[in-house]
Amino acid sequence: MEIELKFNIPSAEVAARIWDNELFKESEEAGSREELYFDAKYFDTENCDLAKNDIAYRVRIEGDRHVAALKWKGHSEDGLHVREEINVPVDSDFPDPSVFRESNVGSQVAELIKDKELKCFLETTVNRKRFRIDTGSGIFEFSIDSGEIATKYGTCPIEEVEVELFSGETDELISIGNLLQEKYDLSPENESKYARGIRMIKENR
Repeated sequence: MEIELKFNIPSAEVAARIWDNELFKESEEAGSREELYFDAKYFDTENCDLAKNDIAYRVRIEGDRHVAALKWKGHSEDGLHVREEINVPVDSDFPDPSVFRESNVGSQVAELIKDKELKCFLETTVNRKRFRIDTGSGIFEFSIDSGEIATKYGTCPIEEVEVELFSGETDELISIGNLLQEKYDLSPENESKYARGIRMIKENR
């Protein structure tokens, strides 16, 4: 399961201040800071069989590796996103949902797709800066994302910060998010990148 908070970043200046913040200096894991380029392609059938069943299938380039993911049963409130997720390392960005065949949701995907062709209908490109903190009771990852969502109808920008729960309690995640939100006057983001892309497609059909 993936549990994370998302907030919109109003400007590049605020993004830089978050990256250089002193809020969590004492609990930041040494050597955890890094910058990566992510290129994520989302696949579905011509009839959007996966989207209709609230399933997202993504293959993402993460630095020097490829990772395939299925996400489903998602919901969000006040910037808190909770959803089921499976990630599998793969060799390329070619869609091959059979890598999930050992899971129940993988079997569901296979039944929905059958022999239909999968097409990339949505792509996100992101420059991500990230670091981890260890509070002693939980481990969390901060990510600052700058990039864009692209569909055949156009593009829209991505400027957001995510705080993901790696281990510990959701209550502590929310407390950390509250500190971040208050210090930088951030607004919660209830739509994932995928959901924003889907909305763009629906609005332009």
